[in-house]
Amino acid sequence: MPLFLQVFQEDSIMSGYRHPRSSATDCVLSLFQMTNETLNIWTHFLPTWYFLWKLLSVVLLYSAWRDSYTWPLLIYLISICLYPLASTCAHTFSSMSARARHIGFFWDYGALSFYSLGSAVAYSHYAFPDRWIDSPFHRYFLPIAMGNSILCTGLACSSRLGLPFLHYDHDSTKRFPESPRPRFSNALRMLAFAYPYLFDSIPLFYRVFLCTGEGCTNSSTNVLHVYHIGLAFLTGFLFDYIGHSHQLFHVCAILGSHTQMQALEEDMRMRRPWLLEKFPPVTFSSSVGPALLCLLISVSIICLFSLPLLWLKPSKPSSLQLSGL
Repeated sequence: MPLFLQVFQEDSIMSGYRHPRSSATDCVLSLFQMTNETLNIWTHFLPTWYFLWKLLSVVLLYSAWRDSYTWPLLIYLISICLYPLASTCAHTFSSMSARARHIGFFWDYGALSFYSLGSAVAYSHYAFPDRWIDSPFHRYFLPIAMGNSILCTGLACSSRLGLPFLHYDHDSTKRFPESPRPRFSNALRMLAFAYPYLFDSIPLFYRVFLCTGEGCTNSSTNVLHVYHIGLAFLTGFLFDYIGHSHQLFHVCAILGSHTQMQALEEDMRMRRPWLLEKFPPVTFSSSVGPALLCLLISVSIICLFSLPLLWLKPSKPSSLQLSGL
């Protein structure tokens, strides 16, 4: 298969591809056509609006501009608005060009890494088991999660083309698409997203599966956390490796985020009196500040990986190459 076409095709998907030089209008119109991206797009586009509605509802319900205790939940809600939106845009416009496809998924990966940080911020303030509150692990949890989020963006972006200016630059022939090394690319990407999730979930794993006796935060919210962990397992392993359905991957990810959102909001509400008594109040430096810093660094990483592609002069495929679609 020509190098140009390898960027657009997956080995396990035989048909349903859009034209690899689609215009932006063609990409938008393809939302209403049955292609192999249609369900990938809609399964994240519609939930984006639901999560946005939930974000606005929380802001108004809790008067968040006056109550810093709600800020970690708002950061989390912003993150679950951004990752399905970025995924929607990446899948919608991925057939415009190889360059647009790579850059779109760079932003998709960055949004997912920010989601991991949003989860960590909320877990740090609402979900830690009672006996771990203000422990050394609790104090270092968020700084480590920040580093994981930044590392996640870099590893995931490098899984597509390698390192900017080293593995790809102005010369399109020096770029290597992920298809010649799919196992390495997939493994690197899986590591990039699995590691932050597993680290962020350490307090939950201990709280719902291991902790016994006093100080274990035994509440009805634990059931929701178990449901979320189960959906995360389905998302990350079964449907990605056994079911091989990206649509089911999307659906399980959204259901998992919805359950996670319910659990965090319930933890925030039910544990508020105890947390305000035992834990220092939420401040800018313990919530919004780390989120903004990681967002800025991740955007810088994405721009660094995108820069060689933006300088790249797009090559026009021959009619013989396009006939392969």
